[in-house]
Amino acid sequence: MFDLQGYGPILVQGTITTIKLGFASLVLGLLFGLIGALFKLSGIWILEKLANIYTTVVRGIPELLMVLFIYFGGSIILLAILKLFGYHGRVDISPFWAGVTALSVMFGAYATEVFRMAIQDIPKGQWEAAQSIGMRPAQTFFRIILPQMWMVALPGLGNLTLVLLKDTALISVVGLHDLMYYAQRAAQSTQKPFTFYLAAAFIYLLLTTVIMLFMNRFEILANPAARYAKKLRNTRGQA
Repeated sequence: MFDLQGYGPILVQGTITTIKLGFASLVLGLLFGLIGALFKLSGIWILEKLANIYTTVVRGIPELLMVLFIYFGGSIILLAILKLFGYHGRVDISPFWAGVTALSVMFGAYATEVFRMAIQDIPKGQWEAAQSIGMRPAQTFFRIILPQMWMVALPGLGNLTLVLLKDTALISVVGLHDLMYYAQRAAQSTQKPFTFYLAAAFIYLLLTTVIMLFMNRFEILANPAARYAKKLRNTRGQA
């Protein structure tokens, strides 16, 4: 057993913050990725260029630099925009929302390519068939393409989600009181870095394990063939 010397509750508190940060970043990152993929496949030159610039720039910048840029530069940019509307006060970005922005932007850049390849994997004839029965492009996408896209995209998105969770540790450098932040503080206060960093490692490992279990379940639910195979295995096992 770990002797956490009374720091257990704050590690739990930091874990909750890490989960909130990861979940918020995942939701926004999926939205950014889906929009980026649609831009790349839109056939509109300016939208394709914007999406290409977004994915190229974000994937070429280290994650830590992105976090620092948004935390320290975001308030400057936001204040410059607000000054155009007559606001001259102080603007501060909280570490949590700076982290959510940085992580979701980074996740979205990689998810853009996952969604793009998943959409392109859908046979073109399905678009044409939907058009032939009078479906509008938006109806075709949400009713026909999107449900099938998840079957192809889920494995890649699962890997990106694991990376996202581990990248949440970077936000501690700007003062967010997450799991890594409290592990560092406890290690410094007790002079037992191995104990608290190992405890943090076990917590991250537990979270990633839970995510992998959920992703495996989602892949089965999204894939009818996988559901049938699992049901067949269970039936044979009971026989």
